[in-house]
Amino acid sequence: MSNRISPFSPLDISSPSPFQPRTFDDPAKAVEALTELYERNTAFLIDNFTKLAKGAPITARYRAFYPQVSIETTSFGHVDSRLSYGHVTAPGVYTTTITRPHLFKHYLKEQLTLLMRSHNVPVVVSESTTPIPLHFAFGEGAHVEASASVFEDIPLRDLFDTPDLNTTDDEIANGEYIPPPGQPSPLAPFTAQRIDYSLARLVHYTATSAAHFQNFVLFTNYQFYIDEFCQWARDLMASGGDGYTEFVEPGNIITKAGSSQPEGDVTTPRLPQMPAYHLKRKGHAGITMINIGVGPSNAKTITDHVAVLRPHAWLMLGHCAGLRNSQRLGDYVLAHAYMREDHVLDDDLPVWVPIPALAEVQVALEAAVAEITGYEGFELKRIMRTGTVGTIDNRNWELRDQAGPVKRLSQARAVALDMESATIAANGFRFRVPYGTLLCVSDKPLHGELKLPGMATAFYRTQVNQHLQIGIRAIQKLAAMPPETLHSRKLRSFFETAFQ
Repeated sequence: MSNRISPFSPLDISSPSPFQPRTFDDPAKAVEALTELYERNTAFLIDNFTKLAKGAPITARYRAFYPQVSIETTSFGHVDSRLSYGHVTAPGVYTTTITRPHLFKHYLKEQLTLLMRSHNVPVVVSESTTPIPLHFAFGEGAHVEASASVFEDIPLRDLFDTPDLNTTDDEIANGEYIPPPGQPSPLAPFTAQRIDYSLARLVHYTATSAAHFQNFVLFTNYQFYIDEFCQWARDLMASGGDGYTEFVEPGNIITKAGSSQPEGDVTTPRLPQMPAYHLKRKGHAGITMINIGVGPSNAKTITDHVAVLRPHAWLMLGHCAGLRNSQRLGDYVLAHAYMREDHVLDDDLPVWVPIPALAEVQVALEAAVAEITGYEGFELKRIMRTGTVGTIDNRNWELRDQAGPVKRLSQARAVALDMESATIAANGFRFRVPYGTLLCVSDKPLHGELKLPGMATAFYRTQVNQHLQIGIRAIQKLAAMPPETLHSRKLRSFFETAFQ
């Protein structure tokens, strides 16, 4: 280690050569420039780390910056006021840092195209002043070979930038960020470092690459739904795909359309906390399904991270407690309001904020129930109720004094109770992701109607497949809508970022 320097010696900053800002009238060219700059800067960090790991002398602190894209407009006007995104609300300079531009290529191109069309201005690609943490430069699937002794006499964070949780937050999405005087306003709801943080978490929680996630997401709280989804997807692949191209399971195990078997190594890993399954379609227009398990904490965690991928919609399919005597086991509940007693989002989205039902999603779900079950019009009420869904954080609420909870549920006109739906809907509202909930009544605790073991088996066998097919049909209806219709103005606040 004689060729190493003392950890107390001052280090010069070593960075890639300065990148001169470039102006673009072509969004595709702008995305190419963002990609080029990002790849150059992450390669700089990886190359220098690799050299140090092999014993090269420490001569500097290594730093590279995220690329950024900016626009400047002097007008309050924009072309199409019907759009909820794709424009800024006032004159000024707007900017956002960019990460993984190859992953977000189509999204970035669409957002920049709308901005240029709305304001008739070019975009500027430049380097930001936000360092890229070494951990995020490696990206997914990196296996770093380095002896622990290599960095014994000087901490890694003295040589490279590391994730800074002090600046990785949801202030923009929560509507709390106020730009310092003279600084640009945000162009997107998430910064590059916030996105990188979530991309890393998604891989950890779901055991699949972020590149496989689709724009339409189904969440469930039961493995039964996943088993049915996997069987349906595998059968679909074996029969040619019907427009879907691949089915991806945890461990990034891929079955291609036209094949009945996965390709390559099919060693199934130990399932992660919230395994994800992706039925892929061109343009990310397929379906991702995630088993989030039970509870509002899981529901918040996964939606916090899926949100950075800017999906077009997410729906909750799961079981619930029916609260009305007129309900039967197996009936459906279409949530049109949410009673939030989950508490996990209280600091980000106060409970006094209403979570509205979204007409586009509600219509798709109701139509899907009608098509799959065969009931129409007034007859649909035989098997489905719309109403308030309550979400709580105590699975065994029945074991406490029921007077308080039952009174609140009655005052809220609740028809069902679960532990995830309001959390998922509230985070959809917070992150401007269209959301919806269709639950299936699996017990009626207020009326002493609990499933016996044999009844439970029969219930799951008969109801899960139908419920899943309803969810898939609803997703297909939403996917057929133009994105600008689905991403309506109902989810936008007074001062919004231009990016969807």
